[in-house]
Amino acid sequence: MLEMKLKRSSLRGGILLLIFLFLVTGIFAQNSGLFPVSNNRKYGYIDKTGKMIIKPQFDYATVFSEGMAHAKIEGKRGFIDKTGKYVIDPIYDKVRNFNGGLAAVKSKGKWGFIDKTGKVVIELQFDYAYSFSEGLARIQQGEQFGFIDKTGKWVIKAQYDAAYDFKEGLARVKQGDYRTGKWGYINKTGALILEYRYDESFDFSEGKANVRIGNEQSGKWGFIDKNGGFVIEPMFDRAFYFVEGLSLIRIGSFKTGKYGYIDTKGGIAVNPQYYGGHHFSEGLACVKETKEGKWGYIDKTGKVIIGFQFDIPADFEHGLAKVRIGTYKSGVSGFIDKTGKFIWQSS
Repeated sequence: MLEMKLKRSSLRGGILLLIFLFLVTGIFAQNSGLFPVSNNRKYGYIDKTGKMIIKPQFDYATVFSEGMAHAKIEGKRGFIDKTGKYVIDPIYDKVRNFNGGLAAVKSKGKWGFIDKTGKVVIELQFDYAYSFSEGLARIQQGEQFGFIDKTGKWVIKAQYDAAYDFKEGLARVKQGDYRTGKWGYINKTGALILEYRYDESFDFSEGKANVRIGNEQSGKWGFIDKNGGFVIEPMFDRAFYFVEGLSLIRIGSFKTGKYGYIDTKGGIAVNPQYYGGHHFSEGLACVKETKEGKWGYIDKTGKVIIGFQFDIPADFEHGLAKVRIGTYKSGVSGFIDKTGKFIWQSS
C-alpha cells in the first residue's frame, strides 16, 4: 500500500502516519457501496448486506474511488469497474486510486499519471508520485519533495525534506533532518504561511492541526488554527486530529498512558481510561478496554454500544466496520453492522 524510499526523517514520519491512519481511519469503503473482502487469499467485493457482488478473483484489491478500484493479478495492477471488469488493463507495477480524475501509476521504476481512459497524461518520470489532493500532487525527486498540477507542471519545486498532501488549503512541510528539522505549513503557491517551529505536526482537520512542541519523550501536543495560534494549548502526551468534533488524546506514555477524547475547546468529552482508541466515525469509536484486552465501540457520551470482543477493529464507513476476532492464522474476520452483528465473515 505504501512505497517510500525517503530520507530517514520522512520515512519515519510516513510510517508513523500510516500506522496512525490504519488505526484511526476507515479504509474499507468510499461512496461505492462495495467493500473489498478476502477469501482464501483472493479478493472480491460485497455489498452492505453481505452479498458477494464481485467474486474473489484478485490477488489484491482496494476500495473504490471515483468509480474504479485498483486490483492486482499475476503481479500487475490495473483498475476495475463495479462489475469487476478491468477497464484499465493490469500493466503497472504500482498504482494509487483515482483522485481528481487522475491516478498515479508506476512502471519501470518511474511514476506518472493516467486518466480514466488509461491514457498517460503526465509522463512516467518521477521517483515517487502521490494522489492529487485539492488540485496538487505531492512528488518526490531524489531526496526532495514538491508539488505539481494536473498538467505536470511544477507549481512548488521539489525543495522540502518531507511533505504531505494539501488539506484545507495548507500542506505541512519539513526542513532539516530527522532529529533537528522543524515542520511548517505552506499554501498552494508555496508561500510559507506558518513558520518552521513544530517538532511534529499533522494535517488540518476541522480548522485545526495537532502539533507537538518538544521531543518525543517530553514534548506536548496541542492544536493550532490557520494563523498559527494555539486554540488548545500543548498539554497532551499525544493528540490526534479532530473528527466529528472530537479528538483522541493520550495522557501518559505510549506504554502506560490512557486514551480519551476532547471537544473543540479542549474539554474532556470522554475520560482517558482506555488503552487504545480510534477517532469517531459515524458516531462511534473503537476503544481498547485493557492493555492486553479486546476492542469495542463507544458513542460520544462514552457509552459502550458494541461490547469488547474484537482483536483488530476498524472504523465504521457506510454503516459497516471491518473487524477480526482471533489471530490471522486461526481467527475470523469480517464486517459488522452498528449492532455488532456480522453481516459477512471470511471462510
